[in-house]
Amino acid sequence: MGQLRLKTTLCACLSIVATSAFAAEGPVPAGVTHLDRVWVIMMENHGYGQIVNNPNLPYINDLIGLANTATNYFGVAHPSLTNYLEVVGGSNFGVLSDNPPDWHDFSCATNLASGTANTDTPTSPSICPISGSGTDAATVAVDMTNETTGAPGLNNIDGTMSIPAAANTVGKTIADQLAEAGRTWKSYQESLPPVGADTINYSDGFFTNNTDFTAIKPTLTPALTSSDVVQLYASKHNPFVYFSSIQEAVQPGSDLTNVVGFDGPGGLYADLQSGSVPTYSFIAPNQCNDQHGRGMPALSVTTTRMTTALRRV
Repeated sequence: MGQLRLKTTLCACLSIVATSAFAAEGPVPAGVTHLDRVWVIMMENHGYGQIVNNPNLPYINDLIGLANTATNYFGVAHPSLTNYLEVVGGSNFGVLSDNPPDWHDFSCATNLASGTANTDTPTSPSICPISGSGTDAATVAVDMTNETTGAPGLNNIDGTMSIPAAANTVGKTIADQLAEAGRTWKSYQESLPPVGADTINYSDGFFTNNTDFTAIKPTLTPALTSSDVVQLYASKHNPFVYFSSIQEAVQPGSDLTNVVGFDGPGGLYADLQSGSVPTYSFIAPNQCNDQHGRGMPALSVTTTRMTTALRRV
């Protein structure tokens, strides 16, 4: 996240699941009609004034004309991952960085348990898989430590509102709640590699942070390393993989196999074509197609294909 950003979240909502309130959560709102399916499409890093009436974004503006628009909706904090965690879990869970997961580590102390936030400044290690309960991190109105140093800082929310740390925060997401209720979910991640999400911090759709380029024959010239992999898929935009319950398949039907790509069997396009979609779909285009800090291009072919398919369902 750069300066204050509006996370452009497009919801194609045909249903919702009523769930019980947990510790540190507000009451379940009354009067919400039953919905059968929910799609959340996460876009990045552009404000309301950059989206609305922009001639380079005809499809999004078409949707705005057809549906409700949240005109007072802000990114919660910096950087990106914090916002993604807030979207699926209603808390930052003590994470104020874009660090990758500390995959399958049973010995580390969660940031909820320690009460110490995982931050960019000071530099923090990989994020201990989120679980249990404890205190999350406060959200200050103006951040002077993450993605910036000192004044004037970067605005969180609207630059005025702040959120105190919340005790008794439970390390759960909507995925856990859906699984407990016998409902289904998927996280559709563009450019996820064929090997799936487990231990993958980033990928160009095939090569990953785990690729051993020295094992590729004939030897590549010039030589490549994992640092050369274009980070199209990024775990920081896939919040579910940060939770111990997902990494360790605590709930039947709720694990890393629920994270799929856009292409191939069981992927986004195949599911939309067949109509076999879960109760809750979290959709993250890759970092070229989600408007992530790379100018303001027209909708890509991939994004157009995805949203056109959604419209058919």
